[in-house]
Amino acid sequence: MTKKLLLLFVLVCGISMNAQTEKDSIPSNWNNSGTFSFLLNQSSYSNWVAGGDNNLGGNVMVNYNFNYEKDKWTWNSRVNAAYGLSKNADEATKKTDDKIEINSVLGYKAGGNWSYSFLVNAKTQFTAGYEDYNADPRVKISDFLSPGYFSFGPGMLWKKSDNLYLNLSPVTSRLTVVNDEQSGKFGTEEGKTTFYQLGFNANLYYKFTIMKNITAENNLVLYSDYLEEPKNVILNYELNLVMKINKYLSTNVNVQVIADDNATSKVQSKEVFGLGVNVAL
Repeated sequence: MTKKLLLLFVLVCGISMNAQTEKDSIPSNWNNSGTFSFLLNQSSYSNWVAGGDNNLGGNVMVNYNFNYEKDKWTWNSRVNAAYGLSKNADEATKKTDDKIEINSVLGYKAGGNWSYSFLVNAKTQFTAGYEDYNADPRVKISDFLSPGYFSFGPGMLWKKSDNLYLNLSPVTSRLTVVNDEQSGKFGTEEGKTTFYQLGFNANLYYKFTIMKNITAENNLVLYSDYLEEPKNVILNYELNLVMKINKYLSTNVNVQVIADDNATSKVQSKEVFGLGVNVAL
């Protein structure tokens, strides 16, 4: 477990230094920014009468924005990835976070703050997930590209700045893919590995400074399927709050809420909090 966390930390440092070196060569039409974060939490007990289990955990988060603007063209892309592990006493190592998401919106100015747009979104996870990590054998409930979500479609983009924009796509295709093991789940029919939807997609992105050294990044996605149960809107909201301590250290809070009847009838929520080592690019 310790070796895995150390490897994650070294990887983050290596990528960030390489990205920083190449930053000066970026053309002026591009405005790129992002952070690499490593969060670590640990607790240890010895003869502690109140009880407690030794615990070690860590999370790596990558949040990077690629923003392009020239003449009437704009192109906003965002890469959001995270992976976390936790080891509690004699229990098996578990995942605490696992996601890869790429969101890209191409725009051509129509007038004022509005542009014609085309949205592309892809998201999945790095590794397999299990129902019970301590079971033998373990039952796999998810994997890389199982599920995998792919969305694309034309629409209209309202953009105030790189930190505030709303994209409305009234004709958005959404494809869910799974492997053979997960057939019949995540909206797919038994014996099939894909599930197609056509609907309305709305994406609001807003990043702002609450006060000095405290920033909040909000991303809200709503999707309604025309083909089946339009009223069951899929909701995905994520908040990334960064409270900067100094150039490299900060307290990070990541909250995500998902409502998707195709995955589960229950509202999903996740919260990650910790002291982080950040490298801004």
